[in-house]
Amino acid sequence: MPLLGKAAVAMWWSVRAEQRAEFGDWHSHEHFPERMSIAGFRRGSRWASTENAEGFFVLYELAQYDVLTSKGYLDRLNAPTPWSTKMMPHHLGMVRSQCRIVASFGGGVATSLATIRLSPQAGRDTELQAHLAATLEALAQKPGLTGAHLLLTDTPRTSAPTTEQQIRGKDGAADWIVLLSGYDADVMEAVIASPLSSGALGALGARDHPTIGRYRLAFTMTPQDVAAV
Repeated sequence: MPLLGKAAVAMWWSVRAEQRAEFGDWHSHEHFPERMSIAGFRRGSRWASTENAEGFFVLYELAQYDVLTSKGYLDRLNAPTPWSTKMMPHHLGMVRSQCRIVASFGGGVATSLATIRLSPQAGRDTELQAHLAATLEALAQKPGLTGAHLLLTDTPRTSAPTTEQQIRGKDGAADWIVLLSGYDADVMEAVIASPLSSGALGALGARDHPTIGRYRLAFTMTPQDVAAV
């Protein structure tokens, strides 16, 4: 099963050690249920960095791209709860990308995840996307892996800073995003070394120096989980 929908919000940020306990409580018991109650949200997952003690990656999978501009979603972004208002300033170095899912193979939720943020070389967008789709389709079937996906950032043209964004400060954004999930971290490392190394991606049409992150699953929730509470 591929990712659950045609769009996503992909986010990276850090939380200092002194806020981590409250952050986990808020994000798991208020924020995820709130988001999963919005029409069009299919699944949320939070991942903790295995490379540093402060990093997180969060993915929201959405039914359709227009969920990003839906009244239900924008109403929540512009009316944060008191607890959200308290926690948002602790989202440090936020990178937030509103994306279209252009290739998705395998699926489910595994224990390990790698994120690769990259950009195409000038004039090689179509070539790179085709090569990546073929590569990811093969990788999703590899023993030790469970899914391989390509997301392209496509910020809605009507997008304006929301109340949540204003509390956090200016967000960054990724460009293209590769997600690689699996149950064997060693296999994932081998794939990052090749065929998804910087050199291999460059040969396919990517710019130098992609940003790679490694994570373990911390929490996941679907609308069905909220309904069952």
